[in-house]
Amino acid sequence: MGKKLIVIGSGFAGLSAATFMAKAGWEVTVLEKHHTPGGRARQWKEAGFSFDMGPSWYWMPDIFERYFRNFGKEVADYYSLKRLDPSYRVYTGNDCMDVPADITALKNVFAFIEKGADRQLELFLQEAAHKYRVSMEKLVWKPGRSLTEFLDRDVLSGMVRLDIFRSMRSHVGRYFKDERIRQLMEFPVLFLGAMPDKIPALYSLMNHADMRGGTWYPQKGMYQVVEAMYSLAKEMGVQFCFGNNVQSLPVNNAHLTSVEAVQDHTLVTYEADAVIATADYHHIETSLLEKRYRSYTERYWNTRLMAPGCLLYYIGLDKKLSGIAHHTLFLDTDFETHGRQIYQSPQWPTDPLFYTCASSVSDTSVAPEGCENLFLLVPVAAGLENDTEALREQYLAMILARMEKHLQQPVAQHIIYKKTFANSDFIHEYNAFKGNAYGLANTLRQTAFLKPSCRSSKVKNLFYAGQLTVPGPGVPPALISGEIAAGELVKVFGYG
Repeated sequence: MGKKLIVIGSGFAGLSAATFMAKAGWEVTVLEKHHTPGGRARQWKEAGFSFDMGPSWYWMPDIFERYFRNFGKEVADYYSLKRLDPSYRVYTGNDCMDVPADITALKNVFAFIEKGADRQLELFLQEAAHKYRVSMEKLVWKPGRSLTEFLDRDVLSGMVRLDIFRSMRSHVGRYFKDERIRQLMEFPVLFLGAMPDKIPALYSLMNHADMRGGTWYPQKGMYQVVEAMYSLAKEMGVQFCFGNNVQSLPVNNAHLTSVEAVQDHTLVTYEADAVIATADYHHIETSLLEKRYRSYTERYWNTRLMAPGCLLYYIGLDKKLSGIAHHTLFLDTDFETHGRQIYQSPQWPTDPLFYTCASSVSDTSVAPEGCENLFLLVPVAAGLENDTEALREQYLAMILARMEKHLQQPVAQHIIYKKTFANSDFIHEYNAFKGNAYGLANTLRQTAFLKPSCRSSKVKNLFYAGQLTVPGPGVPPALISGEIAAGELVKVFGYG
């Protein structure tokens, strides 16, 4: 028998780690608290509606292609992709703007709003493409164990061009003056964990991913990606144990020899030569390990800047909406005020920005005939209390009223199914630190080797993957995180 690996969690990072370790010849078992794979990317089905519970944007298709090609597969072997056009719609104030998939059409939109903005967009995206290429080749796949990993000639010589020390806001302001365009260019970093004046301009690489790489939709929803990775893992011999809530990581002589989990009210012990933990990093450290084996103190965690939490609604309507896009951003209130209420003075927002996904616009399989499937997201500060049903209803009424105003049609009266999900659910369902939805903020002081390490400093055969370690939040980074953890483990303990 080969060496035994336990992977805790079957989200994107866990599925990625499991497949790479199986490829390395290890005997891999995945322990999952829930009864289906996917973690935060689970699927919810009810009343004929199918909802992706978490991620709904498919960006960076090259990362997914690279992942499957590592195993001699193609994305098309598992699911079909459709490029969305428009990529998404944006409401700013009383204005509405579609972001076309075609770059020439997009330049024309920019030129209509601001004279010369088409040429500026080309220059901006050239810089963003450079950052994307260098980041993918030189930065993202680094394990972040030490500063020396980044002493690369190309990275050092191009440090200025990477804009690590300039803010995203000032970078965008160098190219565009119109507030609508500036908000559009800044929006991708909102979920990275800080306002654009605090996020390094390096992350304009996200604009390249958006406008050049495109916004895609896997037919039948994002859960198709989970099912694809789950299917691949099973093809490679990975074993899955669902309904297993890990309770303890017993350590002996600075090594793990087993993982203890509860299944059907019974304590089950799984032998392990190594463990990759992809559940919430803080939960693993503070709830599953003895204090002396924790790499980070509670003070350390409490001084981390968190990316936002989420107030989520899964809504089924008994009619189709006219003129709605697959993805819509409602940036029609004050961007600065909402940002401050997330990052600077955390509180429930007074008049929030929000996002809507209507996947039934592109896919009739996710809703009953003649019905609409809506996923609504309000970004909120992590760690907020008083997460009550009354408060959730208050915010739903608020954002639906704004939707109805912009769409010029009734929405609320056509709701036939509703499910809510917020901070307290993230804690209960995923053991999420402070109820966070996206992990740590990607500020300069929490980037690369300044993130929690992908290897425990106290337990020699314990490794980590997921949104609280390198490279950070998002689905493509989660795939990369699993690969990084597997690579680091194999460096130390070899092939199975």
